[in-house]
Amino acid sequence: MGRHDTILALLRDRPFVSVSELISVLEVSPATIRRDIDKLSEAGAAQKVYGGIAAVDAEHRRRAIALPFSDNRDIAVAAKRAIARSASALVRDGSIVIVHAGSTCFHFGVEIANRNVRIATHSMPLAGYLAEFGTCQVTVSGGDLHREPGLLYSPSGFDQGFYASQFFVGALGVGPSGILESHPLLVHFVRTFADRTNEIVLLADSRKFDERPPLVALPLSRVSHVVTDDGLKDAHARMLEENGVRFTIADTSRGAA
Repeated sequence: MGRHDTILALLRDRPFVSVSELISVLEVSPATIRRDIDKLSEAGAAQKVYGGIAAVDAEHRRRAIALPFSDNRDIAVAAKRAIARSASALVRDGSIVIVHAGSTCFHFGVEIANRNVRIATHSMPLAGYLAEFGTCQVTVSGGDLHREPGLLYSPSGFDQGFYASQFFVGALGVGPSGILESHPLLVHFVRTFADRTNEIVLLADSRKFDERPPLVALPLSRVSHVVTDDGLKDAHARMLEENGVRFTIADTSRGAA
């Protein structure tokens, strides 16, 4: 079996394979893997994405892929840090906030780690960071660890009877229909926490407005505020305005500092 066949075989079992894993499986150089990815993407057999390669559907249309947290954390870092910095200005001292799983929310949690707040999260990476480096109060959901989205889940977790001032949520995609996801468990969390907070703040870098995952986690009418970066397209800004959603544009030059 050739390298391209091996890559496509891996993609039949899951939606995404990282460059590092392909290097290990195929035992070739990173440059060779990137050439293979380019060729498969150009042929329409797969989709070149940040950090690796993704499957395409039957019509070979682009689709959003939920990357593992370890792969996604270091993508678009300047934008995510800028968003985190701008969003931190919305947090009130002494309040309780829920911070969702995902890489943008992780950077946001890092930004407010030493604020006088209580952070409730089901994100294992964020909880680990806050335990080691933060001074804020922390509440962590218990339950089973779901490694790919990097979260803890239990039917009796803190989402039962827990209320907060603000819910800071990320998204795999954003469109006129709302916050979009591909993982049913993430959809469950978004909907549950949305009912337990006074204000929902969406943290999404501008790339997410071009993505169209299949599941609507929450309609835009439920979102109080969107914080994104200065790569937001005019058409996407109009879409937010037409839906009555306030939004803040973060300066990526400051986020990269």
